[in-house]
Amino acid sequence: MRVMDGPMVARPSGALADHRHRVLSAPETLGLTVEVATTADDLLALKPDYERVLRVSQNKLPFALHDWHVAWCNQFLKAGKRVRTQRLFHVMRDAQCRCVGIVPLILTRRTIGPIKVDTLDLGGADPGITEIRAPLIEPGFEARVAWAVQRELATMRSVDWVQWSGISGAFGEALAVGAELTWEEPLLDYVLDLPPTWEMLRANLKRNIRESIRHGYNSLRRDGIEFELRIAKDPAAVNEALESFFALHTQRANLTGTVKHGNVFTTESSRSFLREVCGRLSERGMVRLFQLVIHGEVVAARLGFVVQDSLYLYYSGYDLRWADYGVMTTTLVETIKYAIAERLATVNFSTGKDVSKTRWGVREIQCERAVQVRRSSLSRFAWAAFKRAREEGARSSWLGKLSRPAARDWA
Repeated sequence: MRVMDGPMVARPSGALADHRHRVLSAPETLGLTVEVATTADDLLALKPDYERVLRVSQNKLPFALHDWHVAWCNQFLKAGKRVRTQRLFHVMRDAQCRCVGIVPLILTRRTIGPIKVDTLDLGGADPGITEIRAPLIEPGFEARVAWAVQRELATMRSVDWVQWSGISGAFGEALAVGAELTWEEPLLDYVLDLPPTWEMLRANLKRNIRESIRHGYNSLRRDGIEFELRIAKDPAAVNEALESFFALHTQRANLTGTVKHGNVFTTESSRSFLREVCGRLSERGMVRLFQLVIHGEVVAARLGFVVQDSLYLYYSGYDLRWADYGVMTTTLVETIKYAIAERLATVNFSTGKDVSKTRWGVREIQCERAVQVRRSSLSRFAWAAFKRAREEGARSSWLGKLSRPAARDWA
């Protein structure tokens, strides 16, 4: 990618040639230059920029990492007749050419007959695999990055709407100045702050969770059953452990009569993604696959990612034959004990409100979400129809048919 003194339009690249690699001049963006990365090579070249912004922003989420975005694009970008997707990663630099913001947008074009709908989402617009999506911005540059990206979006006349997420604070406020945003229900994330010892944490827990913990350990002890916690970290061990993780995750998803947990990794593409991203991150020492082993068999598993001083708990699964022993709770307790022993500051229990998280005395973090619809009657009609099809399953409508390919790609 090249940065020039004035606006330029370079050769078309990527899956959708009508959205070109553009560079905007500094005066147009209040002191920031804007590059738009559209190819795999462009994204790979951004690794040092990712590392800088992630460091200064003190990011603690695996979903913002360069490796996560590379693996996601490798596995999920589409080039079909009805659904095509392309990277449009907006990179902002200051006068010293330092990267101060990355807005990882993905352009999706859905086509049915003569009808085309173009939409933008932050990278990882999938059902459940990327749990939290947000722009990467150096503190203090939120408003300028928002204005810069809005100026670029204003040139993309074919985009019908932009689905924003993770836009709390100054970035979201600045976005709303230059465009009409319709705010949606925020995504809720739950974080446990860790004290120096397990005993201190346990002493502050409510009675119901202490009883649940005690039941898990006592029921195993009563029946003379010993367990072992294994932690897969290196690439080979993680790759091997993922296969039992997939099986246990499927078992938990099939459980009825309790809180529903979807099976996120049903397709080969979703499993290939997890293998790739875990392979990349395990080489950097950032993966922990916690396994509760009884009689030499893995009966429960929880996948986690260590980012800076935080452990993000991703998906889990367990053998239903051991449900009465509370093996999932015991696995979580052993995982938290590990995090405390490693002197980590927090454990992120992931998104979604349920009692299995809130009973631990976690902090609730709101990740704001909004949609920005182009001021066109056709775009507004398309968004309204698409939203209704998505929420109500109105598959008989033309927009319902249009949304089906995207859903099929994931499920």
